[in-house]
Amino acid sequence: MTVPRPTSPNVTVIPVRKTFGNRELTQETKIRVAAYCRVSTDREEQESSYEVQVQHYTDFIKGNPKWEYAGIYADDGLSATNTKKREAFNRMIDDCMDGKIDMIITKSISRFARNTIDCLKYVRQLKEKHIPIVFEKENINTMESRGEIMITIMASLAQQESESLSKNVSLGVQFRYQNGQVMVNHNRFLGYTRLEKNGPLVIVPEQAETVRRIYREYLEGKSTRKIAQGLEGDGIRNGAGRTKWHDTNIAQILSNEKYMGDALLQKTYTLDPLEKLRKKNNGEVTQYYVENSHEPIISREVFTRVQQEKARRSAMAASSVERRKQYSSKYALSGIVVCGQCGQNYRRIKWNNRGCRSVVWRCEHRLNDGQDGCSSRTVNEDDLKNAVVYAVNRLLLDKDAVMNAFRTSLDECLSTQSDISVSEIDLQLEQLQKELISKALSNEDFAELNSQILDLKERKQKILSDGVRLKQLKERTKKIMGFIESRPDLITEYNDTLVRYFVEKIHVYEDRLSVELKTGDSVDIML
Repeated sequence: MTVPRPTSPNVTVIPVRKTFGNRELTQETKIRVAAYCRVSTDREEQESSYEVQVQHYTDFIKGNPKWEYAGIYADDGLSATNTKKREAFNRMIDDCMDGKIDMIITKSISRFARNTIDCLKYVRQLKEKHIPIVFEKENINTMESRGEIMITIMASLAQQESESLSKNVSLGVQFRYQNGQVMVNHNRFLGYTRLEKNGPLVIVPEQAETVRRIYREYLEGKSTRKIAQGLEGDGIRNGAGRTKWHDTNIAQILSNEKYMGDALLQKTYTLDPLEKLRKKNNGEVTQYYVENSHEPIISREVFTRVQQEKARRSAMAASSVERRKQYSSKYALSGIVVCGQCGQNYRRIKWNNRGCRSVVWRCEHRLNDGQDGCSSRTVNEDDLKNAVVYAVNRLLLDKDAVMNAFRTSLDECLSTQSDISVSEIDLQLEQLQKELISKALSNEDFAELNSQILDLKERKQKILSDGVRLKQLKERTKKIMGFIESRPDLITEYNDTLVRYFVEKIHVYEDRLSVELKTGDSVDIML
């Protein structure tokens, strides 16, 4: 039996359905296009940039006959490190999810997001809805081939830039802290305000009276809860302007050293610059204690009595050693005095020896483990202060030599500056990023280019960091020279400025103190 030969198969081509958003695109359908705009700060000089972006995209979208204007979503003067506070951005994403937008146009990835996680999250979320994002500067359409790998690369670069910026801001904050500049959010600070942005703290009389009442009633025996209830009953407002008080509000006021005119700086620090996470500083980063930084509301004696009363009342009070650790950054000598026997830092303690009270410094190793740990000697605080005065006076006997030493240090720092500017690096980065995109789209290996970009980023960060350090050194050198020139005679008494300006370390030996100075000199004082 002969089997009939099959006829040629009949193939029907089913064309791709072009979709945008949740709609199928036909010849009559117009693509609903929206634009997202953002400027990085709200400074006056950038307002025109913001307005220009909005006008540009309005004209651009309406000028395309195949597009339908779906609106301009604009955030003015807000950070791009995350999307939590960008109201227009979040509204745009919601409108995309609701089927009101088919395509988004934005200037660049850095305008859209500087956080890789956020960027990829929204790219993928919109891709699931068939909604492309077009980044003009990078010439990327997220719905096209290899679009996501390009987004990953570019967003990662933008994220590095944001982290570098955060580091530079931190360096600037550290510089202000080291110079004793107190930065406080005075808008919610009961008792104080500022008359100008960077001006000193100024007392608000009626609020200051509330603070004094809280301290007075606590010493009279009232609990924090009772004090809060009394303030609420009298209709007195707290720092936030509300009449509702919590006992935690009272506890914070009773613990705030700023009410006696001092300021402990860097109580918290940024753990994650992208998520803006802050953490209580338990010694992870340096703290600075500024005495008499502003006018006090409470006397030092009253503040001290309140702290003693708090310790007496608290059944869960920390040990005396832990309390000393918490406030060790108050003293200029903290971290400066070092044991010549074991290398551990010395710690300040109040000593009551057979009814004789004094302040001494003792090696931490010996404090923790006794003489079995370290047999180094205990040093009276007055001896340390006298040693600082003596060592600095030895320097001041030859002022010209001291000033030349600091000038030399500054010149050496200047000589190590990079021969390339940040703007030149930015131009190189822009060119390399274009080459990287080209190679990636051509399916070429771009690993070497990516490595070059990362190296340039690190070099840029080093230049910026060196610039901040150089600025700090210039400021410190200027202050030191001014201090030296203003001293016609030798110093007669100790102050913390001497330590911060001149002293690097004080090594404690059995028979002497060795003061290591920032000029490189060392002065021995026999005990």
